[in-house]
Amino acid sequence: MQSAKARFGKQGLTLAAISYDSEAILKYFADRQHIDFPLLADPDSKVIRDYLVLNTEAAGRYQGMARPGFFFIDSKGIIREKFFEAKYRERLTGNNVISKLFPELGEEVVHSVEAPHLSVDVQQSDRTGIPGSLITLTTEVRLPRDVHVYAPGTEGYKPIELVIEPAPNLEFRPAIYPPSTILFLPAINERVPVFEGTFRIRQDLKVSTAAEFSGALGAGGKTLTIHGALHYQACDQKTCFLPNVVPVEWQVQVLPLDRQRAPEAIRHK
Repeated sequence: MQSAKARFGKQGLTLAAISYDSEAILKYFADRQHIDFPLLADPDSKVIRDYLVLNTEAAGRYQGMARPGFFFIDSKGIIREKFFEAKYRERLTGNNVISKLFPELGEEVVHSVEAPHLSVDVQQSDRTGIPGSLITLTTEVRLPRDVHVYAPGTEGYKPIELVIEPAPNLEFRPAIYPPSTILFLPAINERVPVFEGTFRIRQDLKVSTAAEFSGALGAGGKTLTIHGALHYQACDQKTCFLPNVVPVEWQVQVLPLDRQRAPEAIRHK
């Protein structure tokens, strides 16, 4: 038997598939995980097929399961967005999806840093994850009025750059910068791409699914520290100030996968 679970709350409506052999196993899992929202049993994978999320790569006891993902459904029941990864072992979290849809709601401020000519809020979509989790790290930059920094790719100037140090068991994707605006500099009669006001730089990471790493997590998991630095040079209409570097840091607690099987008496025969 297969099941899908749906939940609607502050994180929106999520649909993910989990493999079960019976309603008894489904209830056992829900009780153990303290799940207090309804679970939908889908014995023939009908809902999974209706939502076009059947994992055709799954075989053996995993055959008929869905690819884990999220649908964002509006108040009229219309699917507005969907979030699925190409590899079924890579899993977005509910907070991660919310941070993509509504950045001001989905990310938690870890700490703030005051630096020359700007201030920084270090944020992250999730403080915890599991092997395969996709987590978003965010650096929110706030510039005073009439101060700007140059966008990546700008030639002839020192652009802003978020640099993350490599970390074992974490795979970092390229940093995502917001669209820039074009600023006209009358003193040199030049137009350049810049960032002004408040903007966010996002950095997605994936927690390793390697068996060696997963097996070494232990019951309480492990806390991984991520170090980085924001390189920038702030300028106003008349002056470009000296370049600066702001250290940034995040911590993610990686919990072990739940591999506990149901009691022998209710397992699928």
